Amino acid sequence: MQLVLLVLHSWAAQAWCVNPRDRSLAVLVAVLWGANFIALDFGLGHFPPFFFAALRFAVLLPVLFFVPRPDVPWKWLLGYGFFFGAMQFAFLFVAMNIGMPTGLASLVQQASAPFTVALGALLLRERITSVQIVGILTAVLGMVVIGWNRAQSAALLPMLITVCGAFSWALGNLCARKANPPNPLHLTLWIAIVPPLPMFAMSAAFEGPTAGLRALTTVFDSTTGWYALAGLAYTSLLASVIGSGLWTTLMGRYPASRVAPFSLLVPVVGFTTAWLVLGEHPDPVELAAGAVVVTGVLLGSLNLKKRRVQEPVLERV
Repeated sequence: MQLVLLVLHSWAAQAWCVNPRDRSLAVLVAVLWGANFIALDFGLGHFPPFFFAALRFAVLLPVLFFVPRPDVPWKWLLGYGFFFGAMQFAFLFVAMNIGMPTGLASLVQQASAPFTVALGALLLRERITSVQIVGILTAVLGMVVIGWNRAQSAALLPMLITVCGAFSWALGNLCARKANPPNPLHLTLWIAIVPPLPMFAMSAAFEGPTAGLRALTTVFDSTTGWYALAGLAYTSLLASVIGSGLWTTLMGRYPASRVAPFSLLVPVVGFTTAWLVLGEHPDPVELAAGAVVVTGVLLGSLNLKKRRVQEPVLERV
């Protein structure tokens, strides 16, 4: 208990070191990303999941005419685009399409943080502290409880697919870390060149060659179509361009330990908006397990050791 209180105190102290204006921007990003799961639910109410995943990035391609390509090796740009852009959202959209609750999806996606720490230690030989190990195991315990509870109602598959999305996000984080772009926002935008072709191909193969086109041509014929357009605009522009742009700016302005804690507000916003907008009522067991997962994510993402001045600020995504 004392360790948890110590970590929470350290987390709050680091977040409080951000000046009030930037603190407000960080909270705004968390709100944009948390509400993004509602936008995804709207989009999936009309578009097939693979087609919607492709469309989410395809609408950003015209922006690249005005944004210079990031000065990073192609292999890391393509790797980031494949794992973070294509695979993460493919898994997430499929999971939500087959029954993953919106609020719970926003929580399970946070597993990407301890996955990133663990994969960084295994693949990049990064140092991992005993507190981070405890955090990873705590998050895994929370996920196991959620999985067990889901299995009781035969709803385990959507949860497992969402975990695969979080794992893909973590692999994308490693590619972004190896890329080490001088302008992270340019990298975030340029990964839009990767997902459309494979996702459109998967849509044609698994959803039917005309399913996506039929959804696109009938988008103005129903209320769900208009909601889907609003969801597409939100997730592409507000969540990706504005949210990611503000986040990468803050990550470049402060040490990652001061900014990263604000991401834990995302599932709080996700659960709240899902309750207010969609009428979702989370299971009490899953809420309790979710608190365990958030605690584990916090522990797994936090470095209690004092940072050196020369240490790079972009350390954790």
